Amino acid sequence: MTATILFTSFALFLLLSVPIGISIGLSTLVTIALIDILPVSFLAKEFVTSVDSFPLMAVPFFILAGEIMGKGGISHRLVNVATSIVGNKTGGLAIAGIITSLFFAAISGSGPATVAAVGGMMIPAMVDHGYDKRFATAVIASAGALGVIIPPSIPMVIYGVIGSASIGDLFISGVIPGVLVAFGLMVWSYIYAKKMGYTGTDEKMSIKKIGESLYDAKWALLIPIIILGGIYGGIFTPTEAAVVAVVYSFMAGIFLYREIKLQDLPRLFADGALTTATILIIVGAATAFGRLLTIEEIPTQVADIMLSITDERIILVFLIITLLLIVGCFMDTLAAIIILTPILLPIAINLNFDPIHFGIIMVTSLAIGFITPPLGVNLFVSSGISGLSISELSRAIVPFFIAMVITLLIITFIPQLSLILIN
Repeated sequence: MTATILFTSFALFLLLSVPIGISIGLSTLVTIALIDILPVSFLAKEFVTSVDSFPLMAVPFFILAGEIMGKGGISHRLVNVATSIVGNKTGGLAIAGIITSLFFAAISGSGPATVAAVGGMMIPAMVDHGYDKRFATAVIASAGALGVIIPPSIPMVIYGVIGSASIGDLFISGVIPGVLVAFGLMVWSYIYAKKMGYTGTDEKMSIKKIGESLYDAKWALLIPIIILGGIYGGIFTPTEAAVVAVVYSFMAGIFLYREIKLQDLPRLFADGALTTATILIIVGAATAFGRLLTIEEIPTQVADIMLSITDERIILVFLIITLLLIVGCFMDTLAAIIILTPILLPIAINLNFDPIHFGIIMVTSLAIGFITPPLGVNLFVSSGISGLSISELSRAIVPFFIAMVITLLIITFIPQLSLILIN
């Protein structure tokens, strides 16, 4: 009865276009009121205690660092690096857009932020060089999903908190899978560009030009090295690394690149605070939602049902991945992680998955949700940049979706790809 009321009311609020965080909170409140198993104050208590977490403090700092770096002249320098390396090849601009997204993902930790920063430059550039607008937009929208797979990643922070997993290990484990996803996108981009005759820029690749672009972007390229090097060198924790990222981005944007003025800071702080508030509302509401599920032992019941369907490990793995892909179409990534981790992690452990490896599978699966309608956030951001309708873009994104799913299966069934760097 509890599960029926909880999920039915949640679906109803979503159909009424109530924002995801509010929908989760209201469905929890309705269930508490109707079932009368807990006091209404339970919801308020969970809102407060869920965000009272030292590891979770990394979220607002990484968000603020991404805001500062996105406006600080970093994105166009990363574009110059990628273009100087592959820009003159077949489909070079598309591949350069993916490489740039890979670089920026290691800075922002956000999918939509990556699309906004890279898409504003690369989509018009590809269209100007004769690329089909739908293909150009789909490239950047799909590459933007790298923002939550490549560390630092906000969903990985949330998974680490909920699943009691090392956030540092999750960060380092996301490097190879993120590169593999990017490679899968590049392979399809090359195949399509070869078929359509899309060339690169007219400029020849030269060591001198690559060196100049790398030198110009050196402060930006140092950021992921400082973050991951500091964490694994034992210099600071992931939360402290987020603070270091803010200070570094502030110094780079104002004093090194000089593209941020002091008068820009209030707006950057306000944008960062707005994004943080939105995320923390989702975190608080989803934590209460998930705690209610746990109290009613619903995760255990779901696990028992799934394990009773079959004892074939490969079938159960496909069921879990399918569930995550479907949920990613309809639910915010952070909310899905908070709600599904207590349900799926015990099943994954029962199937002999390492919790870190399963975290990478979960984040990668839900990252694909950034490009799948109806919720696909990257679709809306890239649509706003290119002016294409969501329906047009959804059709163009299908080959990239397939490439990402194939890569996800490779990551799932070859755990060493995720665990080799921490082992």
